[in-house]
Amino acid sequence: MSDTVPGNTQAARQPPPHSTVALPPESTPPKPGWGETLRVYLEAPTLRMLLLGFSAGLPLLLVFGTLSFWLREAGIDRTTIGYLSWVGLAYGFKWVWAPLVDRLPIPVLTRLLGRRRSWLLLSQAIIMAALVSMALTDPRVALLPVVWCALAVAFASATQDIALDAFRIESADARRQAALAATYQTGYRIAMIWAGAGVLWIAARAEVAGAGSYQQGAWQTAYLVMAASMLLGMVTVLFSPEPAPREMPPARNAAEWLKSALVEPFADFLRRYGKQALLILALIAVYRISDVVMGIMANPFYVDMGYTKDEVATVTKIYGVIMTLVGAFVGGALAMRFGVMKVLMLGAVLSAASNLLFAWLGSRGHDVQALVFVISADNLSSGIASAAFIAYLSSLTNINYSATQYALFSSMMLLLPKFLAGYSGSYVDSFGYTQFFTATALLGVPVLLLVWLASRMDKTPHIP
Repeated sequence: MSDTVPGNTQAARQPPPHSTVALPPESTPPKPGWGETLRVYLEAPTLRMLLLGFSAGLPLLLVFGTLSFWLREAGIDRTTIGYLSWVGLAYGFKWVWAPLVDRLPIPVLTRLLGRRRSWLLLSQAIIMAALVSMALTDPRVALLPVVWCALAVAFASATQDIALDAFRIESADARRQAALAATYQTGYRIAMIWAGAGVLWIAARAEVAGAGSYQQGAWQTAYLVMAASMLLGMVTVLFSPEPAPREMPPARNAAEWLKSALVEPFADFLRRYGKQALLILALIAVYRISDVVMGIMANPFYVDMGYTKDEVATVTKIYGVIMTLVGAFVGGALAMRFGVMKVLMLGAVLSAASNLLFAWLGSRGHDVQALVFVISADNLSSGIASAAFIAYLSSLTNINYSATQYALFSSMMLLLPKFLAGYSGSYVDSFGYTQFFTATALLGVPVLLLVWLASRMDKTPHIP
């Protein structure tokens, strides 16, 4: 299996956007030593990704995993919770407005902060405002306002992802992208500890003794704290340098601007990869399908199995995320040492297999030790897969269209899985958790074939 990633040579040497120069075999750089590999984690761009990854990871659970726990405790049925996961389709369509983030300046902000940082700061401010609004709404009294607030968080979070992915790709060369991806994942997972375990702990300790099993005031306090936590990302943006701007040919009219902003990024990808683009897009569309579809029902599963807020917070939201961090660093280091495609295959195998452990866990009832074992295996495999997959997506982009092309790739990664996940609640209601987790594992089987085919394709992008 080849471990060269499409686009790495092009991105590393940065040739003109419509040309590709392949390195001759004799000039192929040697593998870096372990010391050089690990030192990259101490570089400034890598450390900034830790903090910005936190900002990116915070909103996700607050409108998906943690929200599903909140809604289930409030008595909302599983089928409705499953359908509400379609809020996540905002991430699947972010490529639609990604060209605007890539090219459109924001009045005043862009002049003061630059193109990438201005979009980051605006999206972070919207996330904070929407989380405050969500905190002040009781889903038992009015569910629709919660849905609208969740949509606003998802839309702004997806916009933040667009700008942040471009910021990351433009902040370091191709060889360092795996390390940046691993550190980004670290910050992302730390935020998930805070947005998962932190919310549950705050809500549990804000409850008033004897006031009932569900208390809206406790959840309100927890979500207000989460909204304030977005300040970390906003301060990081203000103190981070803007990546060197890349001059774009001036557009003579609106039609020419629309062509360069909306059409050219997608046309560039198709020109560089030709028929191979279909295989690449198919792999991107299904690589994380097992994890995403299964994840929507994870928190309702914990509630229905009788796990307390503290147990879920400790085991799944802290210990589990730590295991994901370990997996992310292992995946990033292995990708730099042995190549992305080999680690991509490893991650695909582990992700599908770990879902079968949840099917086994469903037969154990309330068993904390079994939960620890399952979470360890599942999150370790998820971290390995995520680090390799982010590095793979980064390698496919043309630096001149980094925001738009990466948004297309990461959108496709979520579109089909999020759509299927909307039916997860009705599937569980009809067949039970054990069959559901087994089915999500089987969804990962086609991924193995696509990774194998992608590893065998011609690795040099071509331009007619």
